[in-house]
Amino acid sequence: MSSGDRGQAVGVKGTYEVRTYGCQMNVHDSERLSGLLEGAGYERAPEGSDGDADVVVFNTCAVRENADNRLYGNLGRLAPMKTKRPGMQIAVGGCLAQKDRDTIVKKAPWVDVVFGTHNIGKLPVLLERARVQEEAQVEIAESLEAFPSTLPTRRESAYAAWVSISVGCNNTCTFCIVPALRGKEKDRRTGDILAEIEALVAEGVSEITLLGQNVNAYGSDIGDREAFSKLLRACGKIEGLERVRFTSPHPRDFTDDVIAAMAETPNVMPQLHMPLQSGSDPILKAMRRSYRQDRFLGIIEKVRAAMPEAAITTDIIVGFPGETEEDFEQTMHVVREARFANAFTFQYSKRPGTPAATMEGQIPKEVVQERYMRLSTLQEEIAWDENKKQVGRTLDLMVAEGEGRKDGATHRLSGRAPDNRLVHFTKPDTEVRPGDVVTVEITYAAPHHLLAEGPVLNVRPTRAGDAWEKRNTEAAARPAGVMLGLPQVGAPEPLPVATGGGCALD
Repeated sequence: MSSGDRGQAVGVKGTYEVRTYGCQMNVHDSERLSGLLEGAGYERAPEGSDGDADVVVFNTCAVRENADNRLYGNLGRLAPMKTKRPGMQIAVGGCLAQKDRDTIVKKAPWVDVVFGTHNIGKLPVLLERARVQEEAQVEIAESLEAFPSTLPTRRESAYAAWVSISVGCNNTCTFCIVPALRGKEKDRRTGDILAEIEALVAEGVSEITLLGQNVNAYGSDIGDREAFSKLLRACGKIEGLERVRFTSPHPRDFTDDVIAAMAETPNVMPQLHMPLQSGSDPILKAMRRSYRQDRFLGIIEKVRAAMPEAAITTDIIVGFPGETEEDFEQTMHVVREARFANAFTFQYSKRPGTPAATMEGQIPKEVVQERYMRLSTLQEEIAWDENKKQVGRTLDLMVAEGEGRKDGATHRLSGRAPDNRLVHFTKPDTEVRPGDVVTVEITYAAPHHLLAEGPVLNVRPTRAGDAWEKRNTEAAARPAGVMLGLPQVGAPEPLPVATGGGCALD
């Protein structure tokens, strides 16, 4: 059944669904795609629609292993649905679309639109053109047409938001294809970044995460090596902005002025995600990672000296081509020394189009698996030990939405500590909304979360909680068939996980 047969209100074209794969940048891009579609007259499809929407958009990743098989499998499942509903449209964007281009419509001729990482703003136009011309539209720009933050946005939450400060990457890591798909680094004007943050805070947002492929390389295209630390300090002057985070920095660009800015700016949280990838100097060289073990551990030491309470997390690849047992032991050594609060560990797998895919010394899968298990066991022990140190501490949590899968059954709520640790706490008698701040005492530690089983010590209602309540009240009151608005507030998932064995934001 086409959208015109479904009884929508006048001016509403139909429903849409955006499916996102990959890194934080893809998640943020999907917020833009949702905003563009709503601005063009589409409504977001209800949760669990599973393809039963008038427009289905796949925002793809080229880093994941077998990313193309996953995409074509999902497209194949939609083909019979589209046959039954001629008005339905399917679009494919993101990194895999940038890489495969015309291949997508050859393998899945029922796809209507293919667009790349540089021209996401063209999606509504391409959908309309495909509808009118009744043929697939493939448009891949080779360079950025407009900075993503200039596009309309449908943010996913009322209390926290991504703020993109740069796009692209100037590094040439041999395991990563992202720079080839997202282009060279392009920095956004500082004034535009701060203006967006101030506008978000005015709408009720109290936490922002600065986002970039290599976020602390910010300023490289204007020749200011201290631009990122200056940006952090400027965020500290924005009234009403309670928490500032960033992801992901690169050890090469992590300078002492950034550490000082983190330690001296009260609303910059004591949290750092610093991708290691390997602890072996020869492997780091083969990866074209422009730092060595001593440099990495030196940064960790300085951060801990300036912020003893900081939680440090990382990304690690196991089984990179040429990795010997000695190389792997060097990675284990760094893990023991750094004592990460959490580590996203990946078994290396070939990524077509990367130099590492054709390197000699590919490691047998069973060897990679065995090393991966040893590393995971060690990191689990360290994470649990580090979490046990939190027991007895009194922490202020920003109440989160939807982070505790068992909250309903256990009569608990969930929140994030300043260092981004996940804490489940006893639901108080007082009303608590996502975005509000509660004070609790930690009573129990597990490897990946903390518990505060006693009574909540304090509840502080916030403007972020007001914004969440307003959004949900308006959504509940909105009659069926009326087009959604464009909320200008939103949320990243705290510390999004890097994907695959390659580069997420590192």
